[in-house]
Amino acid sequence: MGSPENLLAQPMTEAGRAGLAGFLARPADAVVALDFDGTLAGIVPDPEQARAHPGVVRALTRLAPLLRAVVVITGRPAETAVRLGGFADAAGLDRLVVLGHYGAERWEAATGRIEAPAPPPGVAAATAELPDLLRSSGAWQDGPVDAAIETKGGRAVAVHTRRTADPQGTFEALRAPLAALAERHGLIVEPGRFVLELRPPGVDKGVALTSYVHEVAAGAVLYAGDDLGDLAAYTAVDALRTEGLPGVLVCSAATLGEGAEELADRADLVVPGPAGIVELLTGLADALATHP
Repeated sequence: MGSPENLLAQPMTEAGRAGLAGFLARPADAVVALDFDGTLAGIVPDPEQARAHPGVVRALTRLAPLLRAVVVITGRPAETAVRLGGFADAAGLDRLVVLGHYGAERWEAATGRIEAPAPPPGVAAATAELPDLLRSSGAWQDGPVDAAIETKGGRAVAVHTRRTADPQGTFEALRAPLAALAERHGLIVEPGRFVLELRPPGVDKGVALTSYVHEVAAGAVLYAGDDLGDLAAYTAVDALRTEGLPGVLVCSAATLGEGAEELADRADLVVPGPAGIVELLTGLADALATHP
C-alpha cells in the first residue's frame, strides 16, 4: 500500500515535512491539537449552531487510540465544545481532552468531568458594560445588541460583528473602545474571525498547548487552527521545534480571509476548512494503520 507518508497530503515546508516524519515515526508519543470553531466546526452566524463536521467524531475515534492524546483547545467553555462536538460518551475517545477558555477549564473523556477555577471578576464587570458601549459606539447599527454578545461561562465575553451590515468595518470600529473597556477591568482583547474577545491576560492557546505537551511528555505535535486566535499556538509549536520536538502547523481555511491569511503564510499545510481537517485526520489514521 506504500509508505505512510504517501497516504497523506505533504507539508509545503521543510520543517513541516520533518515534523510529519517525526510524528509518524513515534505516533504513540504524539499529540494532535485542534482548535474548534473554523477547524472542527464551520463558522456560522450563531455560535450555538456551530456543530462539529459530521466526520469529526468518526475520524477521531480511529485516530485517538493510536496517539498519546488528542486535545481540543478553544476559547469556548469546555462543556460547550464537548456538546457541540458530540464528544461525550463517544466510543474510542478515552484519550481526548478538551481545554476550554484557553486552558482555564479541562474536560477529559476518560472521566467525563470538568475541572475549572473560579471565574475572574473583571469579566463580569466588563460584560455588564458592553450593551451600553455597543449602543453608544455608533458601530452597532442593525439588530439587537444582545445578539452581538456571547458570554463564555463568566471567564470571557465575546463581541461578534458577523451579523452587521459591514462586519469588517464594525470589527475595526469596535477595537479601540473594547480595548479601553478591557484595560479598565484588567483584561485583554483577542481578535478572531469577526469577533473580539475580552479575557484575562496570561492565558492563550500557546500557553495551553505548551503546558499540555510538557505535561504528557509528547514526542511530536500537530496543531490545526483557522484564525488570529491560533497564532499563539503556532508560535508555541515553532518554539517547541527549536527545542527538537517534531511539529506540524496546519491552517484550516475554507476561504482565505478574516485572519486566515496570516496563519496560511505560517502553516506547513493548508486544508479546505473542517472537511479538509476530517480528511487529514482520516489520512493520519490510515497512514498509521499501515505503519509496521
